[in-house]
Amino acid sequence: MRAQSYDDGGDGVWAQQLLAQLRPAGRDLGRLVTWLARSTRATVCLQDAHGSLLAGERLPLDASLVADVTAGRVAAAALEDGERHVRLVGIRRPGPGPAAGAVLAVARPAPFDRHTAEILKHTAGVVELLLRERELAESGRRLQRVTADLRLAILQLLMVEDTVSARRVAAGLWPGLLEQDTARVYVVETSPVERDRLAEVCTDATGGRALVVRCPAMDGHVIVVGPSSEVGERLRSLVAARPGTFLGGSPRQRLALTATAYGQAVTALAVARFRPERSAVYATRTRPARLMDPAALCAWAAGVLRPLDRLPHHVRAELLATTGLGLEFTAVSAAKVLGVSRNTVRARMDRFAALLGADLSRLTVRAVAHLALNTEAAHGPCGPGGPPAHPPAGGELTDLLGTRALRSWADGLLGRLEEDGRDLRTTLRAWIAADAHAERAAQTLGVHAQTVREHVRAAEPVLERRLMAGGTDLYEAVLAHLVVGELPVPELDMANHGQSDSPVHG
Repeated sequence: MRAQSYDDGGDGVWAQQLLAQLRPAGRDLGRLVTWLARSTRATVCLQDAHGSLLAGERLPLDASLVADVTAGRVAAAALEDGERHVRLVGIRRPGPGPAAGAVLAVARPAPFDRHTAEILKHTAGVVELLLRERELAESGRRLQRVTADLRLAILQLLMVEDTVSARRVAAGLWPGLLEQDTARVYVVETSPVERDRLAEVCTDATGGRALVVRCPAMDGHVIVVGPSSEVGERLRSLVAARPGTFLGGSPRQRLALTATAYGQAVTALAVARFRPERSAVYATRTRPARLMDPAALCAWAAGVLRPLDRLPHHVRAELLATTGLGLEFTAVSAAKVLGVSRNTVRARMDRFAALLGADLSRLTVRAVAHLALNTEAAHGPCGPGGPPAHPPAGGELTDLLGTRALRSWADGLLGRLEEDGRDLRTTLRAWIAADAHAERAAQTLGVHAQTVREHVRAAEPVLERRLMAGGTDLYEAVLAHLVVGELPVPELDMANHGQSDSPVHG
């Protein structure tokens, strides 16, 4: 398209073209500078106050003159440089003071007449508007990032039971958000590309009544901590209206048990994927711990965890929270959720294991440790009035697992596997005994490792539990095998129980 000027009656044309640069679809500095170059038959350079090119083509400019314009000592300048006629215009930055945030330079072989000078003047005004819009947008993005980082920091403090610090951080931005002592944790799942938009929708839907965090471990997950029951209702309505979105929620838990509630929400999310409403709350199905004598279970858990009691409270809470997440998920995922390195997670779990004399590489030991941690999470630590000493933990656990109700539960659960002609029960038992290593289990059974994996996956819908992913569901299956005597009850090494701080495993 031929550039028009005042001389050919194009006054209104260039003005309309310039105004079009302010339309939402046309706001682009590069496009605007290209239009200016074409309209004035010139070379145009837009650079910031530091000399970085923002749009157009780089021009050789007088450094002292550019410095005067940038500092605001002159608003604009004109000079003739050999065969070039150059105009420089300072683009003011928002705020007090005359300093310019950018410099618009235009060079052309012909002198600047009144018409081209008028185009340059008005274009400079539009450039200023677009630069201010860009700065505001960038400021908004920075504010969003800082806010997201603060939300994540609050969640990570809750994960390690530091509710005092979490409340202190939250009070400045979201007064009253964590005033209650209890909350529910929800995990909303969508595709990774839709996650950011989902987080915004969750924030709007909960209206400041919940802590909304983009999960640092799973790209498609949004974590929501909601003290109010209204939060769950709003999230369910949101999920119902958005196909491909799923919701898992925990029962109400103390804020100090946020890590436990998070694991429960993830478990519920797995169930939600198979429900038409695409949402589920952590199942209230019979748990093996509910079938044990509460007082005896608490005393046993206190005995198992007693080596940690001499540690400072914050260190003890840190070890428990980290190990709890590490047993429920992978070390990498736990590290992302807690905001630490995977080596830190492993070091804390090694320290926990050393204090308890527990070999966490063994699946049965992990299941027992998980039971002890969940018992304390549900009932709180045993106070000073608790039993002063305990016999070996393995013996106590054998007694706990020997109730008639628990035996009935375990027989019923594992008995479901016998209806399948592939002998899933034998495969599952061998796989657990091999610490969930399909290759080792395959060697024991004399089959291919892929057959072991297929049998374990086939057992999942029969037992209504996730097994390959690990966590609570798998540990319940392990406990069922211990109850019926198909696997030996592990005994923890009590040699380290009298030491306040055993060395970390390498």
